[in-house]
Amino acid sequence: MNPATSMQAHIGLRFEGLLGSQFATTDQLILDKHAFDGISPHVVVRPECAEEISAVLRIANEEDWSVAPFGRGTRQHVGRTPERVDIVLCVDRLNHIEVYDPGDLTISVQAGASVDQLGSACESHRQLLPIETAPGSTIGGALAVAQSGPLRTGYGGLRDFCIGISFITADGLSGRGGGRVVKNVAGYELMKLMIGSYGSLGVITSANFKVFPSPQRTATFLWNFDSLAEALKFRDRLLNSPLVPIAAEIVSPEASEYLADTEPRDPDHWAPDEPVVSSKSGWQIALRFAGSERVLERCRRELSSSVARELNTHPMEETDFWRGVSAFEQRVNKRHRNAMVFHVNVPVSESQSALEAAQIAAVEYNFVVAFVGRVMLGSFEVAFVPIAIDPPDVMQFAAAASGFRSRLSRASSAVVVRCPLEAKQHFDVWGSTPTDTVLMQKIKRALDPKGILNRGRFLAG
Repeated sequence: MNPATSMQAHIGLRFEGLLGSQFATTDQLILDKHAFDGISPHVVVRPECAEEISAVLRIANEEDWSVAPFGRGTRQHVGRTPERVDIVLCVDRLNHIEVYDPGDLTISVQAGASVDQLGSACESHRQLLPIETAPGSTIGGALAVAQSGPLRTGYGGLRDFCIGISFITADGLSGRGGGRVVKNVAGYELMKLMIGSYGSLGVITSANFKVFPSPQRTATFLWNFDSLAEALKFRDRLLNSPLVPIAAEIVSPEASEYLADTEPRDPDHWAPDEPVVSSKSGWQIALRFAGSERVLERCRRELSSSVARELNTHPMEETDFWRGVSAFEQRVNKRHRNAMVFHVNVPVSESQSALEAAQIAAVEYNFVVAFVGRVMLGSFEVAFVPIAIDPPDVMQFAAAASGFRSRLSRASSAVVVRCPLEAKQHFDVWGSTPTDTVLMQKIKRALDPKGILNRGRFLAG
């Protein structure tokens, strides 16, 4: 028996004794399904409760076995390729809504519950939890990656309406930040720390949220512009107006084809001659407003002089549009497996220079660029789609990422969330960041001294 097989058998037997063979498996098909960038674990464990998670982590910490927390796998492609994965810890059995108090506008849920499940529960009480994720995503996964979508403009991000988190640290100790009531602030910063930590500081076991009344009605208005500059001038006027949309999205000409269910043009049909596509038509800004019919009528009156059109051709037109915006990354990846997708965050005032930087870098390295984004927040999803007639080699992905990032300010970040695995080995997907990485590393060492959680995947190691 070779050393790797011997290690796998040893780890597998250790957790079979703890959880039972049904919930600790070394079956190769299941291991491969839970692989990270082609690296399969030695064992997949599925604890039933926080106490079992604590026991798993305590053993792993004692043995220095690396652990990768796992929900439904919708974001397992994000981050650096891990150094190794000994144990994949699935939280899918922790999938219950613990407490839901519609009158208090709060809900408590286990980390393995799906976002869709939680949304349905809130909808039955005409309430809304504004988490927008890939289909099948879990609450724990959404929190771990600080997932957000178009509704972040109106409702804020997860850090704004998550009011409490329970988690297990790498050495098996239980922790908690926040509470179950909106006014509770105990441990607030610790809660914020866990959100967006990519499972590198602890395994989230449950969370508490503030929910919102569902809008009585919504209306979406689309504006068309001949250039990016014109679209952003309109954005600036909107920022200084009394209008408060719940979503405000910019859509580049190339991106619009990914918002519909129809197939987009073949990349061979795109042959941009200029680095910046400001001469093209088809730039859009979409604004979504919510409220009573009276409120929406006022919006229509105030916008009547400039509105291109309102999305109301058929009952599902508005819903389909925003579903397409939320699923932009997934739709690009489905149609172009070798696309490179960035999550970009910049100061709002630098939006134009950042998006033009993406266009320049894309053309220089044989890509077509398409993007959508929260135009009032400076948060964008930018896709580099290779032109198929002369596809770039792996080093061109690295060069394009470097060329793009080099044109951004120090206050900006451009994280690669998707790209071919072969290219991923040649550059840092996290890139530079305005975040204090030294402080992050100190926090990592304090909560996970041996570095067993998601070893090597996140920004701070």
